[in-house]
Amino acid sequence: MAPLQVRQFITFCLLWVGYALTYFLRKPLGVIKADLRDQAGLNEAQLGWLDAALLAPYALAQMALAPAGQRLGARRTLGLGLLAAGGAMLPFGLVGGPGAMAMMLALNGAAQSCCWPACARSLAEWFPDNRRNSVFGLFGTSAFGGGILGTAVSVYLQGAYGWRLVHLFPALLCMSFGLLVLLVLYSPEELGVAVHEKESAVTKSSIPDAAQRLTWRDVWQIPVIPEVAVSLFFLKLVRYAMYMWLPMFLSQQLHYGRQAAGLLSLSFDVGAVLGSAVIGVAVDRVFAGRALAGCLLSVVASTLSLLLFSLTSGWGAPANGLLLLMAGLFNGGPDTLLGAAIPTELGQRDERRAAQAASGAVNGFGSVGTFLEGPLLGAVALHLGWPAVFYSMVLSSALAVLCVLRADAADRRWRRCRAAPLLTAA
Repeated sequence: MAPLQVRQFITFCLLWVGYALTYFLRKPLGVIKADLRDQAGLNEAQLGWLDAALLAPYALAQMALAPAGQRLGARRTLGLGLLAAGGAMLPFGLVGGPGAMAMMLALNGAAQSCCWPACARSLAEWFPDNRRNSVFGLFGTSAFGGGILGTAVSVYLQGAYGWRLVHLFPALLCMSFGLLVLLVLYSPEELGVAVHEKESAVTKSSIPDAAQRLTWRDVWQIPVIPEVAVSLFFLKLVRYAMYMWLPMFLSQQLHYGRQAAGLLSLSFDVGAVLGSAVIGVAVDRVFAGRALAGCLLSVVASTLSLLLFSLTSGWGAPANGLLLLMAGLFNGGPDTLLGAAIPTELGQRDERRAAQAASGAVNGFGSVGTFLEGPLLGAVALHLGWPAVFYSMVLSSALAVLCVLRADAADRRWRRCRAAPLLTAA
């Protein structure tokens, strides 16, 4: 490989592993919920608020800090974020009660909030524009890959050492990799490397001073950004509901054993990995780069898969696993594109070249759905029962379909307006 390709490969691997570790550190909470209920005495509503303690700071800090990311490098934000997230979770389960657990989860979520925008910016800097969807699609497998490993390792640690030690190993690994990122992750500008076939370099030196003072409101006024953000809100609500509640649903409602429930829940994660890897390539080759059109079809298929799972949940493990795999397959890909590739492109369309700010604002707003799912679905499970929980996810996925449809229509209008002067000139 040429020197540039080697650097791109190393950077991609560093970012992939770094972001995967954030999910590796989140996943144990979903695995140990039954233990927290039985041994720590928490009910479903309280468990839902623990989800919110982790994910609310993640979403709110990401929206608040997204514009500031235009002035900071990916190396420092990602590296320090991993260090702080791991440090926050080291004592989880070993000291304190529910209040202390909530505080540790909140610090973890706030620290992780800077990781996704940093990764999105670094990928945008290192790879050409015509490969954006494919690269971001492959990169999106990091979240699901981290979730799969996090679930598998958590199930093992839970069985071998008990729930109180489940977070210790992921926290130490996260901190160690944060140090590595600080030592070796650099931007093309810092290394004096030129990346060809880019419309423009998204670097600090190329952004006007006004762009470096972007506010969240400024980013929200970029065309199509609001529609994409609301679409991601509903999609993430579904995804995190599956992450945080699926093992407990399989255990309590379908009567699987705890370890069997944890392992069967991996079907959704495996499907999400495949979907994230495939959708970027499909969008570039089949939809000619029109990512929102590909996302629309995928979200429709995910909604139908969830509905079929709800209707056939009593058919046994093979049917359950297949439909969960399909739901993950069609949920994972759009999540990646809506949270990174699409807002990055929209931010680069803006004259202020607000790629990282747009990605952070969209992903942050979408992540509001991740912390609302905890209290919402916890209350639904407590008062209406587990079947209502799954129908709530089907409804949320259907709303995501409507929002992506609106976003695609807005994007089509923008493309027509952009093409009109060219056609007139011709």
